[in-house]
This record gives sequence, structure tokens and C-alpha cells, in this order.
Amino acid sequence: MGTDRVSTSRQFRNATPQDANRCFEIEVGAFHGDEAATLQKIAGRIANYPEGFVVLEVDGTIIGFINSACAFDVDLSEEDFKDLVGHDATAPNAVFLSVAVDPAYQGQRHATAMMREFVLRMREMGKQTIHLMCKDHHVSLYERFGYSYVKPSASQHGGARWHEMWMSI
Repeated sequence: MGTDRVSTSRQFRNATPQDANRCFEIEVGAFHGDEAATLQKIAGRIANYPEGFVVLEVDGTIIGFINSACAFDVDLSEEDFKDLVGHDATAPNAVFLSVAVDPAYQGQRHATAMMREFVLRMREMGKQTIHLMCKDHHVSLYERFGYSYVKPSASQHGGARWHEMWMSI
């Protein structure tokens, strides 16, 4: 007869220091080896720029996050930037550091919801552009979100090949 529906409550919020361990678990589940940020990096990003670290909770559990930094001049190959070296919250350009969804929740359009929420928040903060690096298989995904391809990145982060993309907001 009828079908059962599972209702989920989705909430976005800025990360707090208490979220660092859960975000680290998600990070290492979503990225391989040296691609994943350390717990110390994640805790530092939350402490130094919580406005740019947005978590997604489903039924009270953090299942994904986007974290970022801001710069006046964007150089995506600069590894120190991942430690927020050169970050300036007043700068007009946001730069993704990580976009991650717990593997148990992937394929449920949570990343799409996070991307939309992040763009809205950056626009409300007066940012003008968002920049990111992604692997080959994510280029078309980000193009669907409205990002434009720039070039192959000089970054060798985690030993992977990366591509630079950006969008005007």
C-alpha cells in the first residue's frame, strides 16, 4: 500500500572546536593518504576561520563539511595556504580547502546542498569569487555547479594531479 518515508533533519552551521574530531574522521574517509588534512590542521582551520568552515548535520550528526580560507591573491599551488598562511578573512576571494561527505552518506545529494549553502554564505559575506582544486573526475561536477576550468594545477598535494577552477559570485 503506502511506502515508509524516513524523514531527515538537515542543518548547516559553522564548525566549533568540539567538531574537529568528527570532521577529521570524515576527512580521512573521503581523502586518501596525504590528501587528507591532519586533525591539527582541521582544528586550526576551525579555530582561525569558523565562518569559512561549514558543517552539515543530518539528524544531529555531522555528515559533511566545507572549509575555506580567503585571499587577495589566489595561488592554489601554495601548500602553506592550507595552514591558513596568508589567509585574510577580509579578502574578497574564498578558497576551498576541503569538501567532504562521510562515505556512508555519499550519493544522497548532500554535497550539492553543502555547495549551495556555502555559495550563499560567501555571497552574504561579500566575497566575489570562490576558487578550488579538484581531481580529474570532479571537474565536470564542479562545472555543473557553475565553476569554470582554469588550468591544471602546479600543486602536487598528496601526489595527485589537480585542476584549478573558480566561479564569480
